[in-house]
Amino acid sequence: MRVVVTGGAGFLGAALVRRLLAEPVAVGGAAPADVSRVEVLDLVGPPDDVVADPRVAVRTGELADTLGGLEDADLVLHLAGVVSGAAEQDFDLGVRVNLDGTRAVLEWCRARPEPPVLVFTSSLAVFGADPAHPPPDVVDDDTMPRPQSSYGVQKYVGEQLVADYARKGFVRGRSVRLMTVTVRPGRPNAAASSFLSSMVREPVAGERAVVPVRPDLPVALSSPARTLEGILRAAAVDDETWGSRTAMNLPSLTVTPAEMAAALDRAVPGAADLLDWEPDPAVEAIVGSWPGVFVTPRAEALGLTAPASFDEVVAEFLDQRGAGRR
Repeated sequence: MRVVVTGGAGFLGAALVRRLLAEPVAVGGAAPADVSRVEVLDLVGPPDDVVADPRVAVRTGELADTLGGLEDADLVLHLAGVVSGAAEQDFDLGVRVNLDGTRAVLEWCRARPEPPVLVFTSSLAVFGADPAHPPPDVVDDDTMPRPQSSYGVQKYVGEQLVADYARKGFVRGRSVRLMTVTVRPGRPNAAASSFLSSMVREPVAGERAVVPVRPDLPVALSSPARTLEGILRAAAVDDETWGSRTAMNLPSLTVTPAEMAAALDRAVPGAADLLDWEPDPAVEAIVGSWPGVFVTPRAEALGLTAPASFDEVVAEFLDQRGAGRR
């Protein structure tokens, strides 16, 4: 089996590649099979342990350029994108990567002799607090997206492109809306939600971290492991089981920064003392526009669940940190 992973050098992409290499993978309702080749497409190369596997081939550069000459694949996992804060600050960059890049991937799939299964990672940012409509108390599988950021709009357009290419039979497309993935190792990125990882990651390392939103702001998040399960489950099921071409919300844990700080302190006593609560209206305007409560029967019907508590999320991070994963 051949797999293409765009954005495969990032934290989530590299973790996904490791999973693909570690165990047989089911695609589109077929029986699980060993992965013979993983093409990693990104601006930079993935971690050394990923590159060291002889089944991994790396293509670096702009997404449209790395697709040139790429051999056919059974599965395409499209994670590449410009994150929320960066897409808001640089509109042209967001359009080029999040829109033009997604269309380039879809056109590559369309040119294959057999349409591959494509999983597109969208975002909860497709939902927002439209000034003309009160925000929903709870988002369910049928809630209408009303994105209020460039990133959210770009992801929503990407979902619609995947749905239409699937309707035309060009690709076996599935879009999954990721919750904020926490805790990400490494350094902060340009995502508006980056602080949700920093407020755990940095104090665990003995460093201070800023929390730029109010302590009682409800946020919807999930752990890296649960997020990977959602992506791979979307890839695994057959078309009938997947059902609607509409994007699927992955399960989320609703938690506030104050509750996150309490869980952090239970796992690492004293760590929460390193948090600086400094409101940033620009960050809260973006993150606060995203819904904090989801009900996800469609995902749950596929066997997917959210973390039971933020204590579980912190424990997963500490385990990965001990294993030396970046």
